Amino acid sequence: MKFNKTITDQRMSAFAKYRRVYYGTLPLGRVLAAECILLLCSSLPGAAGFWLRGKLYRCLFASVGKGVVFGRHLTLRHPHKIRLGNHVVVDDNVVLDAKGDHNQGITVGDHVFLGRNTIVYCKDGDIVLGPKVNISSNCQIFSSNRLVVGAGTVMGAFSYFLSGGEYDAGSETPFADQDVQPSKGPLTIGANSWIGAHVTITDASCIGEHCVIGAGAVVVKPIPSDSVAVGVPARVVKSLPAFRVVHE
Repeated sequence: MKFNKTITDQRMSAFAKYRRVYYGTLPLGRVLAAECILLLCSSLPGAAGFWLRGKLYRCLFASVGKGVVFGRHLTLRHPHKIRLGNHVVVDDNVVLDAKGDHNQGITVGDHVFLGRNTIVYCKDGDIVLGPKVNISSNCQIFSSNRLVVGAGTVMGAFSYFLSGGEYDAGSETPFADQDVQPSKGPLTIGANSWIGAHVTITDASCIGEHCVIGAGAVVVKPIPSDSVAVGVPARVVKSLPAFRVVHE
């Protein structure tokens, strides 16, 4: 599903466009129920909002574990393709967008933290966040292919992970009118890695386990496990002692 084509389709009503972008092919009854829940709970402050979102938001998702915390003003698209584990925290203003016609959507493991203003979004791709992943504020995680973040990895503020999303620079078709091209491959960020603030990790530039990526780095090729990488483009400057953490 290409967003621009949907919103400019003159054959569709405004509501039909909205429904397709936010809910896909979900039955109308479930769409209306979701709209009522969001209207009631999304902006509600204080303990009442905290309690109601914890109770009522559960029915919007494919699955929700115990002890999940939902902040205010969340944007949810295709929530029926989003799975949340136990004790997940979704802070204020987070976007969870699992849209696509053929994808499985977003899977979030136990004890994951999604910081304020972070955007996790798909364009017919899949995103998997392993247990104890910590995503700081104002980050973006995008997939039109498959993107996996390993257990216990920490992502600094204003960082960007990109799986897919390429365009053909040699085509006569304007970029805005092109369908997204196939990506170079899935993007995997290894377990127990520390990604600094303002880091960009590009399509298929996989990171191994137990890595440190310095603030402001741009990763354009794979980084092996147990490495420290910095710079633009990022290069390995140091090796770390090899050990693996088992997350329960």
